[in-house]
Amino acid sequence: MAGSEVFFSIVIPTYNAGDTLAACLDSIIAQSFSNFEILIVDGLSTDNSRDIATAYQDDRIRFVSEKDKGIYDAMNKGIKLAKGEWIYFIGSDDKLYDEKVLANVAAMTDNNFDVLYGDVYSKRFNGIYDKGFTIEKIYGKNICHQAIFLRKRIFSIVGNYDTRFRIFADWDHNLKWFLHAGIRKKYIDLVIADYADNGFSSTNSEEIFFDKKDELFIKYGKGTIDKRFRVTLYGNIAWKSKGKKRYLPYLKYRVLYLMGKYLNIAL
Repeated sequence: MAGSEVFFSIVIPTYNAGDTLAACLDSIIAQSFSNFEILIVDGLSTDNSRDIATAYQDDRIRFVSEKDKGIYDAMNKGIKLAKGEWIYFIGSDDKLYDEKVLANVAAMTDNNFDVLYGDVYSKRFNGIYDKGFTIEKIYGKNICHQAIFLRKRIFSIVGNYDTRFRIFADWDHNLKWFLHAGIRKKYIDLVIADYADNGFSSTNSEEIFFDKKDELFIKYGKGTIDKRFRVTLYGNIAWKSKGKKRYLPYLKYRVLYLMGKYLNIAL
C-alpha cells in the first residue's frame, strides 16, 4: 500500500501548549497529502489550548482532554484512538518540515517495511539529526520520535510506551523495535520535522533509564546483538552494579563478562 491509499494518524500530546499548537497544526494542515487524521491528546490544559484546538476541529481533527500521567501516557492514548495504519507522533511545539513531508513518506510506504524513520532539523543539533542508525549508534543516542512513522501493528508486537520512563520512554520503545529481529525498518533520507530545542526530553535527564539501559539492550536485542557487544554490556552492568553496591547483580554479570571475554561464551 503506497501513495494516496496510505492513511496517517498524527498524534499530538499537549499540555498548556497555547503558544505553539496553532503553528504545529498549520504545518500539518498545509500538507499537499491530505489522507490523515490529527489526534490532539490533551492533559487538562489550563491555558487556551482547548480554545485553539476547538477552533481547528473538523472531520479530520479530534480533541480529547483528560487527566494523564505525562507525555507518553498521552501518546499511548493516541495509539488506542488512532484509525490509521501508520502512526506519527509530533510535539505541540514542533512542525512538519515542509508541505511535502507526508506525500514523500506516503510514496515510500509499502508492505516491505514496518517502520520508516528520517531526520529532524533543530538548532539544538546545529542542523540535521541524525541520518541512519546502527545497533551501536542507537545505544549511544536516540532517534527523535518526530522522525519516525510506525505501523500500528508494531505496538501489538513490542507494546506501548513504558510510562515508568517519564523522559526516555521513546528511547526505550525505539530500542524495542530497532533491536527486534522480526520488525522491518528503513532509514529514509528525508527531513521530517522542525524539532523544537526546548522540549521536555531535551531539557531533562532520567537516571532510571540510563541505569537500566544495558539490561534493556540485552533483553530487547537477544537475537540481534553480536557476542562482542553483549560481553561489553555485561561488563558495563557489573561495573555499575558494583558502584551502587548491588552485589548479586555484580557477581552475575561479572561472571558472564569473564565467560564471554576469556572463554568466548556469551550467554
